[in-house]
Amino acid sequence: YFLEEWGMEPLEDYVPSNSPDCTRVFVNGVWVGTHREPAQLVDTMRRLRRRGDIAPEVSIIRDIREREFKIFTDAGRVYRPLFIVDDDPESETKGELVLQKEHIHKLMNSEYDEYDDDPLASHYTWSSLVNDGVVEYVDAEEEETIMIAMTPEDLEASKSSLSETQQKSLQMEEQDLDPAKRIKPTYVSSTHTFTHCEIHPSMILGVAASIIPFPDHNQSPR
Repeated sequence: YFLEEWGMEPLEDYVPSNSPDCTRVFVNGVWVGTHREPAQLVDTMRRLRRRGDIAPEVSIIRDIREREFKIFTDAGRVYRPLFIVDDDPESETKGELVLQKEHIHKLMNSEYDEYDDDPLASHYTWSSLVNDGVVEYVDAEEEETIMIAMTPEDLEASKSSLSETQQKSLQMEEQDLDPAKRIKPTYVSSTHTFTHCEIHPSMILGVAASIIPFPDHNQSPR
């Protein structure tokens, strides 16, 4: 019923000849209906999730090529937290982290304040970051539909107006100063639009093995 309020047509009313270009909507692998404006539906669902109106563990995936919109709420999915990057084209902070210094100050104040004796006092915690749309949980399948920056420095580089040649020359100079420094790719502002950023580059490693990239994204029999 929630999806029908946002324009989804039930599967019982679907006529292929009337809407051949519509997007199929799946919930936990079950085809439940179709939608004519999938981009609008994805934006609405993600906005609700980042506001805390939808559980943060819900996965929202849009497969443009296959014309499918998938929602997963079942248990057993592996997901991890990522910083959200402001990708609103009309925003003044486009291409920057939603995380600001005020969020960090709130976390520090909550850690060192003396509200322990007051049960009604509001603490700013990790859950507050999730509900404020600063951090988002992303599973393995939704990760295929987003662009992740490895570090905040990569966000700054992607916003830079320098050409590829200038970026490469700067990288060569930095490598001469520190030969062990991580090699960074060159960015083209027209093609690189990041949507998320790693909290730390080491978080691509599994919490158990911590030596193989994304080991917990594979099934155990493999």
